[in-house]
Amino acid sequence: MIELELLASGLEFPEGPIACPDGSVLLVEIARKTLTRVRPDGAIDIVAHLGGGPNGAAIGPDGAAYIVNNGGAFDFPENWREEGKLGIPTDYKGGYVQRVDLATGAVTTLYDQCDGKPLNGPNDIVFDRTGGMWFTCFGLSDGENRRMGGIYYARPDGSQITRWRSEQISPNGIGLSPDEKTLYWADSMLQRLWSLPIAAPGLVSAELGHQAGEVIVNLPGMQWFDSLAVEASGKVAVATLFNGGITIIDPADGSTEHVPVPDPITTNICFGGPDMRTAWITGSATGQLFKCRWPRPGLKLNFQELAR
Repeated sequence: MIELELLASGLEFPEGPIACPDGSVLLVEIARKTLTRVRPDGAIDIVAHLGGGPNGAAIGPDGAAYIVNNGGAFDFPENWREEGKLGIPTDYKGGYVQRVDLATGAVTTLYDQCDGKPLNGPNDIVFDRTGGMWFTCFGLSDGENRRMGGIYYARPDGSQITRWRSEQISPNGIGLSPDEKTLYWADSMLQRLWSLPIAAPGLVSAELGHQAGEVIVNLPGMQWFDSLAVEASGKVAVATLFNGGITIIDPADGSTEHVPVPDPITTNICFGGPDMRTAWITGSATGQLFKCRWPRPGLKLNFQELAR
């Protein structure tokens, strides 16, 4: 039984948590449009105002925070919590990837398109050992039509971006296996976890028809996947919407385990602490950040120790 401690409340759709060496947690607030720090005592500080809809965050090789910003792909009507559904913007141009200097709060936009096409709802991000970033675009619905999402790789200096998978329904969480030979991403609406072999840093096979990768699991019922983190063992912990919790998936056999969280829109999990067994979980419907002791160590992210 995992016991959850409520660390902070009053957050405005928290996502993208990053465990810092000092015990604080950096996260984005999509509705407040900020990069925010939650101190170990629960105090909340605004690090940077980002605009749009900051959706995911990671620390890069230079110690800066890199933000995938959906560009305002969602609205937050007054009754969104009661209805369990976000609103659709009337005008949407695209999202972007931002860099935040944690010392000054200065924000720089690195990418807002790929091959002349807009980034449709940048959502989640992970860095590999070479300092390159994999990220997802969730796509966008206008009530009648849907812009498709995709899987991207980019360099943090703004010099190179590649779309490796297009025409994806709703890519959300993304992560790397411990040996960085496998890329994982979760598709929300399909309730599916995908895997894809990595041939070299930033290099995967070309698209072939509709076979984007290997399907590890499809969840039954109404259990949308959100963002994810990888355990040191290689298991994948995916935040799961509507049933409220974290679904732990073993890529070896597709078996699953569900850890309930008292929030129907549980959006993300990150690991930290001296033994990597402290977990922080974002509850976006309630605007809360939970803390708990995880049964196994999480995988330490590249450059995580640079978070200040």
